[in-house]
Amino acid sequence: MELTSKQRKYLRSKAHHLKPIVLIGKLALNDSILKSIDDSLNHHELIKIKFNDHKSSKETLISKVNSRLSSQTVGMIGNIAILYRQIEEIDKRRYLLD
Repeated sequence: MELTSKQRKYLRSKAHHLKPIVLIGKLALNDSILKSIDDSLNHHELIKIKFNDHKSSKETLISKVNSRLSSQTVGMIGNIAILYRQIEEIDKRRYLLD
């Protein structure tokens, strides 16, 4: 499912008050960070990821995360990325997209 600009705007507004859940540091992407991102998306649907290191390659790293975990980038603000992955079960979804 590809997000429309209207859906991205809605999700960015919902993510405004969220704190970053995952921090990308010296290790960049490894299995434990990917598992943490996957678990966070399963639980929250919409998360923020902060880059403490690897700031110059953040777009590439987020692209890898999206391809491996089937998530989508809602937006990037400075060194913080907002990711979304819709939960399969309709009754557990937090964000209803048109």
